[in-house]
Amino acid sequence: MDSRTVFVLLWMLLSSTSTGIKLDGNGYVDITIAISSRVPQDNTLIDKIKDMVTEGSFRLHQALDKKVYFKEATILVPPNWNSKEFTKARTESYEKAKIIIDNANPAYGDEPYTHHYGECAAEAQYIHFTPNFLRNDTLIKTYGSRGKVLVHEWAHLRWGVYDEYSETKPFYYSNGRIEATRCSKNIEGQFYDESRPCHTDPKTLPTKGCKFYPNKYQNAGSSIMFLPSLDSVSTFCRENEHNYEAPNLQNEKCGKATRTVIFEDSVDKNALRSLKPLLSSPPAPSFKVVQRKQRVICLILDVSGSMATGSRILRQRQAATHLLRIIIEDQASVGIVSFSTNANTLSPLTTIDNKSTREKLVKLMPNTPSGSTNMCKGLSLGLQVLSTDNGDAFGDEIIFLTDGEATDDINSCSRDEIKNGTIIHTIALGPNAASALTEMAKKTGGIYFSSNDEITSNQLMDAFGSLTLSTGDYTKDPVQLESVGEITSDWFNGTVSVDQTVGNKTSFVIIYEKSDPIISIQSPSGSIYSQTEISHDISLKKVTLNVPGTAEPGDWKYSIQTTTLQALTITATSHAAHADVPPIIVKTRMNQQFSDGTKPMIVFAEVSQNYRHVIEAEVWAYLESQSGSAQELQLLDNGAGADAFQNDGIYSRYFAKLENGRISLKVRAKNQDGQARFSLQKKSGAPYVPGYVVNGVVELNPPKPPVSEETLEVGSFTRTAIGESFEVAFTGTTPPNFPPNRITDLSAEIQEDSVLLSWTAPGEDLDQGTAKSYEIRWSYDLQMLRENFSNGHVVNTAAVSPQKAGSVEQHSFNLSFTIQNGTTLFFAVQSEDEQNAKSETSNIAQASKMLLDALSSGQPLQWTATEESFEVDFTGSTPPNLPPNRITDLSAEIRENSVLLSWTAPGGDLDQGTAKSYEIRWSYDLQMLRENFGNGHAVNTAAVSPQEAGSVEQHSFNLSFTIQNGTTLFFAVQSEDEQNAKSETSNIAQASKMLLDALSSGQPLQWTATEESFEVDFTGSTPPNLPPNRITDLSAEIRENSVLLSWTAPGDDLDQGTAKSYEIRWSYDLQMLRENFGNGHAVNTAAVSPQEAGSVEQHSFNLSFTIQNGTTLFFAVQSEDEQNAKSETSNIAQASKMLLDALSSGQPLQWTATEESFEVDFTGSTPPNLPPNRITDLSAEIRENSVLLSWTAPGGDLDQGTAKSYEIRWSYDLQMLRENFGNGHAVNTAAISPQEAGSVEQLSFDLSFTIQNGTTLFFAVQSEDEQNAKSETSNIAQASKMLPDPNPPTISNPGLNFTILVISLCVVTMVICFVVAVFTWAVRRRKSFDLSNNVELKCK
Repeated sequence: MDSRTVFVLLWMLLSSTSTGIKLDGNGYVDITIAISSRVPQDNTLIDKIKDMVTEGSFRLHQALDKKVYFKEATILVPPNWNSKEFTKARTESYEKAKIIIDNANPAYGDEPYTHHYGECAAEAQYIHFTPNFLRNDTLIKTYGSRGKVLVHEWAHLRWGVYDEYSETKPFYYSNGRIEATRCSKNIEGQFYDESRPCHTDPKTLPTKGCKFYPNKYQNAGSSIMFLPSLDSVSTFCRENEHNYEAPNLQNEKCGKATRTVIFEDSVDKNALRSLKPLLSSPPAPSFKVVQRKQRVICLILDVSGSMATGSRILRQRQAATHLLRIIIEDQASVGIVSFSTNANTLSPLTTIDNKSTREKLVKLMPNTPSGSTNMCKGLSLGLQVLSTDNGDAFGDEIIFLTDGEATDDINSCSRDEIKNGTIIHTIALGPNAASALTEMAKKTGGIYFSSNDEITSNQLMDAFGSLTLSTGDYTKDPVQLESVGEITSDWFNGTVSVDQTVGNKTSFVIIYEKSDPIISIQSPSGSIYSQTEISHDISLKKVTLNVPGTAEPGDWKYSIQTTTLQALTITATSHAAHADVPPIIVKTRMNQQFSDGTKPMIVFAEVSQNYRHVIEAEVWAYLESQSGSAQELQLLDNGAGADAFQNDGIYSRYFAKLENGRISLKVRAKNQDGQARFSLQKKSGAPYVPGYVVNGVVELNPPKPPVSEETLEVGSFTRTAIGESFEVAFTGTTPPNFPPNRITDLSAEIQEDSVLLSWTAPGEDLDQGTAKSYEIRWSYDLQMLRENFSNGHVVNTAAVSPQKAGSVEQHSFNLSFTIQNGTTLFFAVQSEDEQNAKSETSNIAQASKMLLDALSSGQPLQWTATEESFEVDFTGSTPPNLPPNRITDLSAEIRENSVLLSWTAPGGDLDQGTAKSYEIRWSYDLQMLRENFGNGHAVNTAAVSPQEAGSVEQHSFNLSFTIQNGTTLFFAVQSEDEQNAKSETSNIAQASKMLLDALSSGQPLQWTATEESFEVDFTGSTPPNLPPNRITDLSAEIRENSVLLSWTAPGDDLDQGTAKSYEIRWSYDLQMLRENFGNGHAVNTAAVSPQEAGSVEQHSFNLSFTIQNGTTLFFAVQSEDEQNAKSETSNIAQASKMLLDALSSGQPLQWTATEESFEVDFTGSTPPNLPPNRITDLSAEIRENSVLLSWTAPGGDLDQGTAKSYEIRWSYDLQMLRENFGNGHAVNTAAISPQEAGSVEQLSFDLSFTIQNGTTLFFAVQSEDEQNAKSETSNIAQASKMLPDPNPPTISNPGLNFTILVISLCVVTMVICFVVAVFTWAVRRRKSFDLSNNVELKCK
């Protein structure tokens, strides 16, 4: 095949490769869904997958503002499935697939989950579905529709968000209430222990059996990351609805709303911001079903002159021989090409079917280097070799090794190779290998390795040994047990542990540098393998022991002796011992393949066996640069620093000591001290729903499918794994200084009046070394502490000296006040290094002081009577004085202008005796009264004498003001005994004054005429005077600078006669005008004479100012009769002045394109400077004591370019802010730089005061351009601090109550029958008994 033919072939195969998911417009493409070869053939699975993805596409489109959907997906079926409908796979592989279908993970069973290493907003490894989940429709009820579950898991996979439920912390304590861990809190439900209501006590969290059962029918639309199974849930939690207090992983790892992470931090953040929503429903996804059969591989090996350096050509032969003899599976096809100045075919494609075939290929390995480095010729010839079996290279593999820069244009030809559907693995030997190798591997789904010239690193052997292509059945893949080297002139000894999961095809390969050493390998039972049982290849300087049969489990000891100073290496490889037991495997990777030093690098290593996590193993990472310098890092699974989760089998560590250049990664894991064990810990998954509440009754779902509790012993083992190489290129010669790592496991516990904080110590540089100091702060306000750490209260840490990274830190301290029961505090920590670089703020730890009963403190004891005695022990000779019990049934009722309070009287000692006095307080503010009783308004209780405990108390009193209709007040009581001991504050009682019509007050009577009579009865002889009826059809219209009002005239008495006069008022503030008509601006109505009832009234008037474009005004009318009786206020009429474009004024022009021209005419030669456009979507939200403003950025000229600055002002007075922006209070905007027009702006700031509950604030913004031209004032955004619901959710279950009643009656009947039987039996035997002798009560 000539070069022209090769060129044509390359361009015929221009199909984009599956190198990772990406967005193509609004659609996701290159989604590979791979079915494990452990799954028996079932073609219906393919249809189920298609159905799931198709529904998921629709759900995804709904969830993210109609911006994205699934466009293309490829389903990779196992090689052992048979069908003519499967096409040949290209670069898709099981290992690279992001969605896998495989047998169950023992920890999850059929529950879908996403395997995530831990960084918030980082892409995860894969989604795991089981075949049974896809086939079994009964699971839909417990997990939700498969499409919604896919979107839930996709958010984990693609955007790195976390679950918003928690299996370990399903409840938490918030503002005196027990809440279910959820987002949003708008999702309603009830607490049940199966079919029984939970015993909930505000002193303690519910017991283990208690679960949150959501109402089946909800109004809440979020969040998919909490309960995708709810029909109403279709979106992700936004910032304004996110539940920051919930103890879930989303808050722990990300600390922000899921939608915020997706749009601001994820890999798709830029695309999602710029994409426009689709105007119609997305098209259905397209699917390809592909299959990868036996491997077809071409080795393309460099034999240029530079390969003569050191022992490169020999090391290449040694590593390639290891691949051919041990790694490549039977029935694979292998070709060999060499290249230098020209390229040569050393072997056409040859099927490996026996040992002799392998040896024939070994003998063809090139051993003479010379010439230049024409890489393109090697690649082109390799492609021709791969095409000889079926005419193309789709899905085939190239292993490409070179040590130099290309003589030809490698960048040009590699671009073609990247597109042809061939997987290219590249190996860069030495520091000068072409940089295009990295790109070739990345773009084709291959693996990139680099190797230095140090023989003891064994890097080439490791690289070739890891070039497997798994199908999901790891019993078929080789497992590297050991890879280690040493330079010595004496003994090179060590131990390789062969565990019970491996043993077949076990080999030990020893490579020596100069002269053959004396080798002895001893089995666990003591059998010695010496020189006679070991094969020796002198030309390759290689000695191999192939252990016959299955290697004996245990510790294999090798002893290698040399008298010559030389480098020695040993590589041990094995396979699974049993076809149905996958081996323990290790996988390793970096969190990034390229670093410029701005972001810390993390090393990950995962140790597992059939998805079981192997924990407490000893894991080390070895990182070697091209220069030969090496770093060793012990990887940790402690849930601190770089490690996201403790005991999840993923070991992590920061790589802080960066060095420019290519760096290789090797990990060694071992369990030779017996500490390692398996863990079935779960991190996240599709939430199982135990049932739903329908009409107050729990409807249980089928029980959660059981998961395996099987434990498998972890014996001694050793493993070695190779990760892809990576590159570091930072500016300058000095590596960047990294601050201490962020503390992620801070926990807090309130112990009486002290607080105990615990965390894992960070380092001086990330998680290495020792930090210089800690700064600890606390707050009552979670949001404030999260957004501005420095605003928290400082804890004195002078006595705390940071320990070495990884140590457990504990710090106990007292606050300057007594911590009240029910108090919740929030804590955070920052650490600092010697260069004064501060870490990020830690996770926020929450601690609540719960109410607990205690005998020793003299607290009340509650018990259920039995025949057993009990003991009381207190200090001193005098029993403790107990205060009056807490009042729990306080109720309140407003009657006209008085208030009636009712409650059950407490005692002088708890519920016994008589209290001395009551203290009653009230407030408009529920939260304030709950948190600080003493701040409420006192009620005069001088005339109230407490009654005996258990009596009904009632107290009616007048307030010092008139209670307006619609007013809500809150009341609470404390009682005091003779020793001045006060009770806890009672429950909070709420009372509202409602609007009521009453005949006796002269209010109008409405009726429907029938043939029956009716009766009217009023006081006195004169009928009541009724005012004019309320106007209900008021309308308003702004005409230039005048306003036209229209309405139907009322009468003098309701709708009869003629009213005397009208009072018209207007306001910018709808709410104010509705609540207080008299506060509106008066309109001069002197010229208006009311017409007869039923006539059409119209009144046009001018205001005292120019009505600006975009202004909205509100109007209302009252009418009055001859007796000066006023009507109720009319309906509120609204009128707006619309914006009009004007060509001649230089105002912006908007148009719909047609074929006609238009003309612009302005004065002078310079176009007018247009200010930034008016902001019209300003929104405001009060979060505790901070305010979050959001708006769309204007431009420098209208909506183009970037504004120079913002001016933000606020006020309590809407009208003042609307009429005179400059009179508002200024907000400091020094820290905000306007973004490009169209961007989302957000600013969070604190005011200089505490925002009280019920407060309403108004905000407005102006922007300015470089010519100091200011925009019009924005829309006015309103934000209120709302009162929380004082009434906790109640549980209603009539069916359950009836069941309990029936059971109770049955029990009582049985007891009566039993007593009668005993009495009869005793009389017959003429025996007497005394019940008083059977019960003894002992008190010490």
